[in-house]
Amino acid sequence: MTRTINHHVRRLPAWPIHIMTLALIGWHFWLAISGHYRPDPVRMLELEYGILALQLLLATLVITPLKRFTGINLMKFRRALGLSAFFFALAHLAVWVVLDMQFLFVQMLSDIVKRPYITFGMAAFVMMLPLAITSSNAFIKRLGAQRWRRLHRLVYPLAILGVLHFIWVRKGFQIEPLVYMGLLIVLLALRMRWSFPRQPATA
Repeated sequence: MTRTINHHVRRLPAWPIHIMTLALIGWHFWLAISGHYRPDPVRMLELEYGILALQLLLATLVITPLKRFTGINLMKFRRALGLSAFFFALAHLAVWVVLDMQFLFVQMLSDIVKRPYITFGMAAFVMMLPLAITSSNAFIKRLGAQRWRRLHRLVYPLAILGVLHFIWVRKGFQIEPLVYMGLLIVLLALRMRWSFPRQPATA
């Protein structure tokens, strides 16, 4: 069964993920300007882009455990999903800068310093930048596989910051951000287990 699934997966291209990303960015923007996100379309648009970015980021972290536990290999889609997460995060940031803050850079800098949830979100985006820039095969060859893998471990702290950002934005007791936190904790625990394998028992 797993071989059949992987056979079909290998025949699927990754580029439709990028098309779907651009389509969703445009679709949510249209919903906002057409009145579907009342009473606060800017905030709703900002939130929708941010949630999609976080969902796709966590999806990239699920791919390796999925392969280890089930044998289903979706690794060819991980880079496309990561780039899609970046584009949604970029759209999320653009809505905040252009529509919410209206280019009030002094106020934005003040908020980044004074408001922890904005600090976390901005730090996560800054960490995403080098990952997006170095996602091509050319950069893997330029950096070398080992250095490239070390750099892309930034995905773990940025995922933590992204989840904390979402929890803080929602305020109060909300189930959805806590579900993301729970999933992230499980994924990080699996990562630590694989990074530090058990030592054989000695007599």
